Amino acid sequence: MSFKYFDHTADVMFEGYGKTLEEAFGSAALAMFNLLTDIEKVKAAKKYKLGIIADTKEKLLFDFLDELLFYLDTEHIIFSKFEDMKIAKKNNLYFFECTALGDLASNYRTHGDVKAPTYNEMLIKEEKGKFSVRVVVDI
Repeated sequence: MSFKYFDHTADVMFEGYGKTLEEAFGSAALAMFNLLTDIEKVKAAKKYKLGIIADTKEKLLFDFLDELLFYLDTEHIIFSKFEDMKIAKKNNLYFFECTALGDLASNYRTHGDVKAPTYNEMLIKEEKGKFSVRVVVDI
């Protein structure tokens, strides 16, 4: 998984990349948590099964990132790895399932805050068999 940051007024914009849409979603989540700490140092000590349902891919991405921030806010978990990622479409709804792995934020030096994802400039695209998702988060 890989990601890249971009200049953006007041907020932070990044893109997540992957060979699949699922990988791009995971890369975007890693980029978001990397704003708080060096995610390469975060252990996969805790495991959470996530399931998101939405009527658009954009809403699916937004709700996925928002759900991860919910765990950060309520259980103080920083996620550093995503496994068993699967996106499916059925009856005009998108379903995203994954296993999110991470550790307590208190075990790491953190800085800053990510308040929420936004729909501002959100973009999901496939080009030449590769996927990218662009996200702006409120910090």
